Amino acid sequence: MAVALHNLYLLGHLRSRATAMERSRIARELHDGVIQSLVGLEMRVDVLRRSREEGDLRSELADIQARLREEVLNVRDLMNQVRPVVAGTDDLPALLASIADRFRRDCGIDTHFVCTLPRVRLAPQRVREIVRIVQEALVNIRKHSGAGTVVLRLDQSGDRCVLTIDDDGRGFDFAGRQTLDDLDTARRGPVVIKERVRLAGGTMLVDSAPGHGSRLEISIPRSAA
Repeated sequence: MAVALHNLYLLGHLRSRATAMERSRIARELHDGVIQSLVGLEMRVDVLRRSREEGDLRSELADIQARLREEVLNVRDLMNQVRPVVAGTDDLPALLASIADRFRRDCGIDTHFVCTLPRVRLAPQRVREIVRIVQEALVNIRKHSGAGTVVLRLDQSGDRCVLTIDDDGRGFDFAGRQTLDDLDTARRGPVVIKERVRLAGGTMLVDSAPGHGSRLEISIPRSAA
């Protein structure tokens, strides 16, 4: 019983840590990212309002429009991250298909979801963690990779559910394959995703080919959480 209680304590600690990290990051992005960008755009609009050069107006307005679209996507990402994930044991494929479709529509990045399993049964908590992992990974791809194509794949290996996320973007700042422990030792990799993989009792591999894309492979036990 003592071991079980200790494991429950560790699981609760991991969940609290992941949630606190996410909230801190969201607050930081709102303050240092979205709000600062909107203030800067407001100042540029004020300058343009006083300008009389038509050529400058057209160029500046086109740039402002692009920046505003980027901030709309940033705010939408943050809203998705704070919105509760309502999930049952069989809901993961439909949720991931919906996320891929929405990402393709919003960002214009060719995104596909492939599921080779006739049925996926996972504890609701693990479904929610995988959804959060995918959301975070897609945000990172949109912001940093320059990818034109993304493929999400849900598969099975023994008693584990395997999620892979491939993109054809810039890749990470290393070449080859690294495990979760390797990434921690080198202080690399997406921090929030690493925490959520641990929270789900999973493992993670990252394949990176700088300039030629990357693959994120996450393996999660299919047994109850």
